Amino acid sequence: MHLIKLCVGIDSFEQLAAWQTMRLEKYRRAGAPAELIHRTRHAPRQADAVLTSGSLYWVIKGAIQCRQKVLELREETDQEGRSLCGIVLDHALIATRPQPRRPFQGWRYLKPEDAPADLGAAGRFDEGDIPPAMRAELAALSLL
Repeated sequence: MHLIKLCVGIDSFEQLAAWQTMRLEKYRRAGAPAELIHRTRHAPRQADAVLTSGSLYWVIKGAIQCRQKVLELREETDQEGRSLCGIVLDHALIATRPQPRRPFQGWRYLKPEDAPADLGAAGRFDEGDIPPAMRAELAALSLL
């Protein structure tokens, strides 16, 4: 089982990769653990299935464009004492075939059979030479 989440404020795969790299470097300079953690209010009830082989798929500009392996789900609290779920992500950002998605709030489950294939996966058309922004536009037009 996978998770899917809107990547708010990010316009491209490259921008997300640069932002995450900058954030990891900031943690390293501060002597803090270099972890990518996305915090959300609700923990997945299907946590075991997500942790077994799940990824967090990012929706960027109306299409799933990439994913990151979910490494851990942590119980955390915010500054006001409210309970949160920290989704610890692998550093590797994997480009996927763009798959159009309408906006939604929070995160959703994504069944493995509904998840888009990674770009360049064996037996699939290699779209690696197409810039991500163009891939997203072509997918939105149902041309990919």
